[in-house]
Amino acid sequence: MLPIDTLSLTSLIGIFLIAALFIGIFGVAMTHVARKLAADSGMGEALMGALFIGASTSLAGIIASVTAASNGHAGIAVSNALGGIAVQTCFLAVADMFYRKANLEHASASAENLMLGAFLIALLSINLVAFATPDLQTGWIHPASIILIVSYLFGVRLLSSMHTMPMWLPHRTRETRIEKGNQRRGKHRFNTALWLQFLAYTSVVGLAGWTISIAGMAIVAKTGLSEGLVGGVFIAVSTSLPELVIAITAVRLNSPTLAVGDIVGGNAFDTLFIAVSDIAYIEGSIYAHVSVVEEFWLAISMLMTGIILMGLLHRERHGIINIGWESFLVFMLYIGSLLYIAM
Repeated sequence: MLPIDTLSLTSLIGIFLIAALFIGIFGVAMTHVARKLAADSGMGEALMGALFIGASTSLAGIIASVTAASNGHAGIAVSNALGGIAVQTCFLAVADMFYRKANLEHASASAENLMLGAFLIALLSINLVAFATPDLQTGWIHPASIILIVSYLFGVRLLSSMHTMPMWLPHRTRETRIEKGNQRRGKHRFNTALWLQFLAYTSVVGLAGWTISIAGMAIVAKTGLSEGLVGGVFIAVSTSLPELVIAITAVRLNSPTLAVGDIVGGNAFDTLFIAVSDIAYIEGSIYAHVSVVEEFWLAISMLMTGIILMGLLHRERHGIINIGWESFLVFMLYIGSLLYIAM
């Protein structure tokens, strides 16, 4: 038994909230550093958000899932991954509320962000196939876990090539956000100090995520709440706080492309939670030990991603309460999902 299990419920909740606070504070600092790195390196905000910010802010979630899986909590591990994707997609709608110039998806339309949306749906579809074939195993691991990792690496390569040699560009309007920064060949530089600062913030976020996962599992044991509810809502929302903080900070800095790249790119990385958790879960394929709650989160995540992708293509300038119709639908879908899970 872990020593933290001996603490009172009040103490566990306090630890949980303090760790979540650390994630929020250092998420803001990470956004400012990442924006500078995107310009200095020539990587671009979408790619920076997808690869480095998305992966870095997902450390809290992946640590939570792997820790849960290694301790035999398959439901927490998988629902944290898929519930995290759903809530982070909802965070785009929240960020849209803070971007007053136009609909967030209109301003952030780019080849990379469109590719990220299609890429995410493809990765989620691999999980869907695995849910339909839970008894397939290579050793104790489902083949889909290996396919997910390989597919992610291939997709990252495609994203990188799209940034350097885009085959098409979105129609520019007055509200379209064009990245500023040095894009000329030979003008990019590697800023060691900024990268070290970025890594330091990432380490704090990862440690806070580990703390949240341990406290969350102890809270499950003390309260008797279902793993699907705690993993898909409680832990998923808390470990996803960096994405919310970074998305809001990015739009307030007039970097909507960075905000969308962070959320959708982070969601693509989050699909790897299940693959890595499957490896850590030694009792067999993790897909054979999940409930309908995890399947529900998968379906909702795919639906929400499809809506965001349509919003990036349609590019409505202004919509309901000054957010796009896609942001409104995504927000209502998530609220409805929470009500369904809580029933």
